[in-house]
Amino acid sequence: MPTSSSPDTVFSPTPFKPPFWLSNPHLQSILPKFFAPKPPTYRRVIKPDSLGETDIAYDFYDAHALTESADQTPHQTPLIVLFHGMEGSSDSHYARALAYQIHAQGWHFVVAHFRSCGGIPAKGRVFYNAGDTDEVHHMLQTLREQYANVYAVGVSLGGNALAKYLGEYGDQALCKGAAVISAPVDMSSAALSMHSFLSHRIYTPYLLNPIIKKALANDISPEEMASIKAVNRISDFDDIFTAPRHGYRSNNHYYYSASALPHLINVTRPLLLISAKDDPFLGFTATENDVSDTVTILDTEHGGHVGFIRYRTSKDKSTPLYTQSRFDINWLPETVCAYFKHIGVPSAA
Repeated sequence: MPTSSSPDTVFSPTPFKPPFWLSNPHLQSILPKFFAPKPPTYRRVIKPDSLGETDIAYDFYDAHALTESADQTPHQTPLIVLFHGMEGSSDSHYARALAYQIHAQGWHFVVAHFRSCGGIPAKGRVFYNAGDTDEVHHMLQTLREQYANVYAVGVSLGGNALAKYLGEYGDQALCKGAAVISAPVDMSSAALSMHSFLSHRIYTPYLLNPIIKKALANDISPEEMASIKAVNRISDFDDIFTAPRHGYRSNNHYYYSASALPHLINVTRPLLLISAKDDPFLGFTATENDVSDTVTILDTEHGGHVGFIRYRTSKDKSTPLYTQSRFDINWLPETVCAYFKHIGVPSAA
């Protein structure tokens, strides 16, 4: 059940209740990508990263045509920015579903890609990591130059980075509110969860192989190449590549330093934390005593990792064409939009 210490109103979303045969966490985690709507027509903008070493892609789905004012006043229509998960992009199932739902509210939408993602190779030594709040801040600064009202959504690895950013920056955070989905806010215990037999067999190759391929294409030493080729666990890759490349002593130091959980008590912006209790990727998650009074925790019994797929007993012809499958992945975007409306984001729908 959602909890919030807001003195006025409590956020009460539609409960997530899949049929019993769809409640398995692995089905919930795997099936959504097969029922995602087709990608919207994005408008791509390329900008430099925070270090000035690598180009990164911003994929926009505009609510309406943008017109430049003579005095370059920022656009007033709300912009929702998505920070994707590990090896995610604007093509990820959750990005597609969220894009259409955001667009239906009359809000602008953009996916801010981390280094090496979205089809643009990283040119520098640094890739991305779950604790890189400097890069999150830089992306939000870039967007705030043109958009006055920015809100954020973070998924999985990007969710941890966004939540940590909100805790570190407090009142200086550049987004006015946020929703974080399936985030490994305690990364050490999440790494242990990924070592379990099923998680290691089912998910590790899917997540690890693409990033290993990117690492091998980067400027690395023969010793690094040999070590990376021998990796078969994400934690080993983090120890060999992610940690040293980003200034951490080891994977343990990386997980300790990058975790959002210790920072949630310092969040001052409205923040919704969504996670499923059966998520096979997560370890410890936040409790009410871990967060500030601006944070709302929404824990569901089922949903897997960025899953939350429902099943309609019959097709509803009143729904938009992009979601007329009996398998429905729109609980997440509907809940995120409901939360943003709850905290006062005006909708044009």
